[in-house]
Amino acid sequence: LMEVKQMENKNAVELFQMKVAHVGMNAENEAQAMSWAKEFFEFLGLKTRETPNSVFSGELVEIMKENGRGEKGHIGFSVNNCEEALAYFETRGIHSIEETKKFDSQGKCYFAYLDREIGGFAIHLIQQ
Repeated sequence: LMEVKQMENKNAVELFQMKVAHVGMNAENEAQAMSWAKEFFEFLGLKTRETPNSVFSGELVEIMKENGRGEKGHIGFSVNNCEEALAYFETRGIHSIEETKKFDSQGKCYFAYLDREIGGFAIHLIQQ
């Protein structure tokens, strides 16, 4: 993992090419999620893609079918190295939520929620 000294001199955006991957919204149920996705299609022309737990509008918006993490929703940040980004946040007292971690076939973490909300939004990291 990256040396702690190197990490102290840069911010997370620079270190991990951090970008907003999508914004998550918490719907009350599947019907509301589909309705909101339809509005995004009408407004922005974003195609709808359904998963078991959510509906995506393009890749910009994820609408959770039933209230997801975060009081208001979540913000997904893409990073170039999820494990190093998690280590970086650990040094700042922000931890991953173990049960949310997902791993690739080599055992490397590529997805995790953090244990902090900002403005009612949960935050997760996802490997680019």
